[in-house]
Amino acid sequence: MSDTLLSFEESLEKFDPAMGLEVHVELNTNTKMFCGCPAVFGGEPNSQVCPTCLGLPGAMPVVNAKAVESAIRIGLALNCEIAEWCRFARKNYFYPDMPKNFQTSQYDEPIAFEGYLDVELADGEIVRVEIERAHMEEDTGKSLHVGGATGRIHGASHSLVDYNRAGIPLIEIVTKPILGTREKAPEVAKAYVAQLRELIVALGVSDARMDQGSIRADVNLSLAPVGTGELGTRTETKNVNSLRSVERAVRYEMQRHAAVLSDGGSILQETRHWHEDTQITTSGRPKSDADDYRYFPEPDLVPVAPSREWVAELRGTLPENPREKRARLQAEWGFSDLEMRDTVGAGALGLVEETIAAGAAPQAARKWWLSDLARRANDTGVEIADLGVSPADVAAVQALVEEGKLNDKLARQVFDGLLAGEGTPAEIVAARGLEIVSDDGALGAAVDKAIAENPDVADKIRDGKVAAAGALIGSVMKEMRGQADAGRVRELILEKLT
Repeated sequence: MSDTLLSFEESLEKFDPAMGLEVHVELNTNTKMFCGCPAVFGGEPNSQVCPTCLGLPGAMPVVNAKAVESAIRIGLALNCEIAEWCRFARKNYFYPDMPKNFQTSQYDEPIAFEGYLDVELADGEIVRVEIERAHMEEDTGKSLHVGGATGRIHGASHSLVDYNRAGIPLIEIVTKPILGTREKAPEVAKAYVAQLRELIVALGVSDARMDQGSIRADVNLSLAPVGTGELGTRTETKNVNSLRSVERAVRYEMQRHAAVLSDGGSILQETRHWHEDTQITTSGRPKSDADDYRYFPEPDLVPVAPSREWVAELRGTLPENPREKRARLQAEWGFSDLEMRDTVGAGALGLVEETIAAGAAPQAARKWWLSDLARRANDTGVEIADLGVSPADVAAVQALVEEGKLNDKLARQVFDGLLAGEGTPAEIVAARGLEIVSDDGALGAAVDKAIAENPDVADKIRDGKVAAAGALIGSVMKEMRGQADAGRVRELILEKLT
């Protein structure tokens, strides 16, 4: 049964929201956090496991040095302090996908702490989100509930566990309470996760694909009476796996909390599940406090003590801040705010940048990616970057347009060939016979035919109504299957009739 909700506007009249976001980033290391098993997505269940990640007696973990390096680079990019000395801890709780019955994580000694990320909203406002910590840990396995309609444990006939994911390196990034955002709270949450994801991709430490779970957001939310400055009892909506859902989960929980509190009830501190299909959250389990996890230092791992020289060296590898890079590119390309926002929103910024680097003009690169190619990606249900057309392909197609060998209509047929794997743009043009006809002999014959078949239109042009030439141009283009040089066709029509 659906929860009772207060309207969003009435919720804000009565309460102030406070948010906290916990984002788990799955690192793209070759091996797992504490063993040599491959850390790849999509293997056969339980084919990428060993005694260490299965928690078998006597197995000893060893820290993945590349994961530590990635953690430091993430911390530096988030303006964090990097610990001179930190260690791992055991987080004790029982769950079927935890083969050791504890998770190796970090507790009171994270590798990165006290940072921030400046987040830009749609109206240009900058909101500083303060980072409490970024710490290293391992992922859990994955429970598969079989036999039910929803894929969840309720209604399932039995459950299976795949431990391939157990031990994959994770960085958990935890914000401090985000206060004062009021009606912009849902937008701030979405923008923070989006720009954090963008930063992670720029660092090259993860593909950060939300659809595959390599970046997952937990949304903590509480409400307090307007103006009190207090923090209410929070709920944590787990594993929200799209930017749109982060925004909607915040809005939904604000309205749900407000309805409960307005009715004199109290909020249960619990985890909740977000349902993409129904756009609601449902109760999970009571949320434990840190004391309930019985953290204690991991006895089988030595502390991590990154030298200041190494940290300084890693600082020198950081890419340009994505928000600052966007502003620079927008100025260089001459895009309006709306054009840049649409480019970023379509996930096409990097693709446009690479297309320009391959020789295309900025507006032409943007046109192809945000119109024709974005539509094709949407129709096939894939990310635009996974469509199968490269920036070099788009630049090559645009070059053929500028050389007068293609028009936009013919260029779209070249993209059809690219998606079908028919070769390079030049090969597709040759194989399909798509090149524009500029030969006056062929064009002249088509123009004569159009004039003969449309005498009324021809007479209008002879009488000085030059705009009527458009109808004859259309007839010629149809006759030439769209492969005529429209500009030369117009010239020939006017030469013959005026």
